[in-house]
Amino acid sequence: MREGGKRIWRGKCPSDPKLIAQVIRKRAPNAERVVFESGPLAVWFYHALTLEGLPAICIDARHAKAALDMAPNKTDANDADGLAHLAEVGFYREVRVKSFDSMLVRTLVAARNQLLKMTTQLSNQIRGLMKTFGLVVPRVRDACSRTMCAAC
Repeated sequence: MREGGKRIWRGKCPSDPKLIAQVIRKRAPNAERVVFESGPLAVWFYHALTLEGLPAICIDARHAKAALDMAPNKTDANDADGLAHLAEVGFYREVRVKSFDSMLVRTLVAARNQLLKMTTQLSNQIRGLMKTFGLVVPRVRDACSRTMCAAC
C-alpha cells in the first residue's frame, strides 16, 4: 500500500477477499482504489471486495505486466509495490468485470459443452475398441430413424 509516493505497509495476506478487506480497512481506511490484475480470481475478488464496500478496480494484466517488467528484481512483493504505484499515479487500464449471473451462465454452458464432447469421445473410443474384435457398433443416431428417440 502506498500513499503520497511512500509505502505505508508491506506484508502478506491470504487470497481471501474478507481478509484482504480487513487488512485494507486496518492499514488504509481511506483507500481510493483497490487495484488487482485480471486473472482467474478477478471476478470473485471484484464482486467480494465491492460487497465489502471497497473501491475495487480490475486492471488489464498485460498492460500491468508491460509496466512491471521494467523493474530489475521480479518478485511478487515488488510486483505488488509496482501495482500500488500504478494505482497511485493512475497509470492503468481498467477492465470491465462481468456480473456473477453472466459468469454463471457462461460456466454452465461451457461445462455442458465439455460434457457433450467427453460423451462423444467416450462413445467413439468404445466403438473403435469394439471394431478390433469384429464388433461394429453403430452410432446411436444411426441406430434409429426417429427424431425424438429416447436413445438419442
